[in-house]
Amino acid sequence: MNPGVINGTYSLPPGRALEICHQIEGAILRHRIRPGTKLSEDEVGDTFGVSRTVARTALQALAHGGLVTIERNRGAFVSRPTIREAHEVFEARTLIEPRIARMAAKAMTDEALGRLQRHIDAEHDAFAKGEMGLALSLSGAFHLAIAEIADQKVLTQILHSLVSRSSLIIALYWKRPDTACESHSHHALLDAFLRRDQSAAEEIMNSHIVDLHSGLDLIDRDENEPSLADVFATS
Repeated sequence: MNPGVINGTYSLPPGRALEICHQIEGAILRHRIRPGTKLSEDEVGDTFGVSRTVARTALQALAHGGLVTIERNRGAFVSRPTIREAHEVFEARTLIEPRIARMAAKAMTDEALGRLQRHIDAEHDAFAKGEMGLALSLSGAFHLAIAEIADQKVLTQILHSLVSRSSLIIALYWKRPDTACESHSHHALLDAFLRRDQSAAEEIMNSHIVDLHSGLDLIDRDENEPSLADVFATS
C-alpha cells in the first residue's frame, strides 16, 4: 500500500490525475523531489503528457494532503516544513505513536506479525542496495502498518499526515545515516509485538520517536533543487 496521504483523507482525484498524484507523492517521500521544489502546471503536464487541467487537479489533491503548498500568484511547491513545524510534528508523534503501539500489541495476530516482518525485510533490502529514499519511505510504511493493526481509524488518518510531513522534515534536516528508522528499533518493536507485551511496545516506540527527533539537524539551509523533468527523466 502507498504510505502517503492520497489514500483516503479526502475525495480522490479521477483517473490520470490520481496516477500522477501517486507518482509525484512517491518521488517526494523517497526524497527524489526535495522540499521547496516548484511544481508548475505546465511542467507537470509536459512531464506526464497531460493537460494543464489534469495537472492542476493532481497538484490540488497533493495540496489537500499537505505534501504540496499552492501560493497565490506563485504556483505550487513541494511543502517545506519550518524548524518549528519539525519540532511540532515529532512531538505529536511522540504523543500518539506509543499509544498506538500499545494498542497494536493488544490486537496483534500472527498474520499481522508477518506483515510487519515483510516491511522490515523490504526496508533492509533497500538499505543494502543504497536506496535511502525508498528505505525511509518503507520505514514510514512500517509505522502506518502498526497503526492499521491497532485498528484506530482516526489515529491512523492523523499518522498518515504526520509520517508524510516527517519525510519532508528528514529530507531537509537529516544529519546522519541512522536518522532513518534504525533496524534495531523496528526489530525491538517486532519482538515486543511477538510477546504481545503492551508496555514494552509503548516504551520502545516512545524511545524510537525521541531518537528520530534528536537525529535531526534543525537549522535552515538553502539547496539547489532538481526540476520535476530531471527527476522523472531518470526514472
